[in-house]
Amino acid sequence: MQAPDNAVDEAGRLDALHSLNVLDTDPEERFDRLTRTARRLFDVPIALVSLVDANRQWFKSCMGLGVRETPRDVSFCGHTILGNDVFVITNACEDPRFADNPLVTGEPHIRFYAGCPLTGGGGHKLGTLCVIDSRPREFGPDDAAALKDLAAMAQSELTAMRMATEDALTGILNRRGFEMLAQQALSMCLRQGSAATLLFFDLDKFKQVNDTYGHAAGDHLLQRFAAALAKSLRDSDVCGRLGGDEFVALLTNTDKRAATEVVAKVRAVCAAAQVDPGEPSIAFSHGVVEFDPERHASIAGFLADGDAKMYAIKRSR
Repeated sequence: MQAPDNAVDEAGRLDALHSLNVLDTDPEERFDRLTRTARRLFDVPIALVSLVDANRQWFKSCMGLGVRETPRDVSFCGHTILGNDVFVITNACEDPRFADNPLVTGEPHIRFYAGCPLTGGGGHKLGTLCVIDSRPREFGPDDAAALKDLAAMAQSELTAMRMATEDALTGILNRRGFEMLAQQALSMCLRQGSAATLLFFDLDKFKQVNDTYGHAAGDHLLQRFAAALAKSLRDSDVCGRLGGDEFVALLTNTDKRAATEVVAKVRAVCAAAQVDPGEPSIAFSHGVVEFDPERHASIAGFLADGDAKMYAIKRSR
């Protein structure tokens, strides 16, 4: 068996993939509609929208397959993303790269595979739209063209999904994106019994900044704070702009004491970023709330507590 190689710029490819904020999200009809169409159009038992992560391929949509992910080193899609065109295996049993692959010798007994790469930011190949059969078959030019058309639709949906969860001004998550990813992180904490802490931020005198310096300066202040927040957090943390001058961060495997240290780091990073004495400085109020499984069944309840804590501190000041 031949395991797929990494892409030439694997780090950049993974950054582009993770920026979509789509991995481990729930199934969605817009992707399932495409895989249902592919399965019906090509008369195959399996059709997938597959995204190739560092060590796994994860399925945003999987029609005809009972799992949501498989190891990358046995994936056919890992080979597909190394090229620019449709990748076809007409009979895996006769191909030395795949003949002893566990997905060929065992379930789902792949014989035929055809996948079209899905391209993301920077031209990186992030995954595939693919069709699979348990019997050998041919795949002609018209078939390849039809698969490319469906892949283009899947690619458009991925782009739309990223835009729908990203704050256009700051480049971090918007409220929808934060709530979606933070809810997944909370569910993981519940399963593992691990700690989590929510940081709620509100910029001080932001209206005054807009009135004094203008809205362009206000926008730049929001961008500076978002950059400082992202720089202060770990890759595993989830941060976003809820709207206006309100920001939030969910820190998993972190208690209140450690979270307070993160707030101090955010303040230090904001101060260090103040290079132009003529621009408004960043000042903020914050609230810190530890995750309580009995009170915070959803991220909405967690946010409400963080909001109340932050405004109580702001009023006291």
